[in-house]
Amino acid sequence: MIALIEAGAWGLLAGSALLLGAVLGIVLRFPHWLIASVMAFGAGVLLSAVSFELVGEAYKRGGLAPAAIGTVLGAVAYTVGNMALARRGARHRKRSGHRQSQPSEAQASGSGMALALGALLDGIPESAVIGVSLVDGGAVSMVTVAAVFISNVPEGLSSSVGMRKAGRSKSYVFGVWGAIAGASTLSAVLGYAVVGGFSPSVIAAVTAVAAGAILAMVADTMIPEAFDDAHLAIGLITTCGFLLSFSLSHL
Repeated sequence: MIALIEAGAWGLLAGSALLLGAVLGIVLRFPHWLIASVMAFGAGVLLSAVSFELVGEAYKRGGLAPAAIGTVLGAVAYTVGNMALARRGARHRKRSGHRQSQPSEAQASGSGMALALGALLDGIPESAVIGVSLVDGGAVSMVTVAAVFISNVPEGLSSSVGMRKAGRSKSYVFGVWGAIAGASTLSAVLGYAVVGGFSPSVIAAVTAVAAGAILAMVADTMIPEAFDDAHLAIGLITTCGFLLSFSLSHL
């Protein structure tokens, strides 16, 4: 029971960064180049976490086959879900609305629900691996928690700015991110409770599935927003985020 509570608490902490980003995006006015730069930094952080904490851990637990198969399956599952939601108006859910605008409800009926489901699709894999990292009595992966937290701030910031520009209310914005924070808590708990009894190979595959989904999410929703306004510096900024996460994993 203590481990379940711990998993939920870490998941809630990581998910709460979305609310923090939403508050910053609504209360303060940031230049688009800064939003894009922070998004690029967050993408670099997640890329490192996926490489060294998730796929690397999956390889250690189960070998190459579960790690590779799980990663591909995660990317496929995310892509299929993302394509379905994109057709309903959630294609640009991480965009701040500067170059690519989120549709209003009048422009695309049901797009608000699609945006919410898209945010859920993005957040579930990140939180699940936090719970999985507690399996076998181990300590939570602080690098994974830090990576998810750091990347969630720009995600919440950029997406919330875009939602407001599309005409959605503050209550809708905070309702979406509050619900995702709650779902992150539940996802971390389930990641620990459901996966805990499986064999090392299955745990490795599940970790890799989450890694593949996160990698697809970074490429599809975070990097495009970063590239629009920080294209001359995106490589450097992303590398800085990558190195920060890498350094944390080797402390």
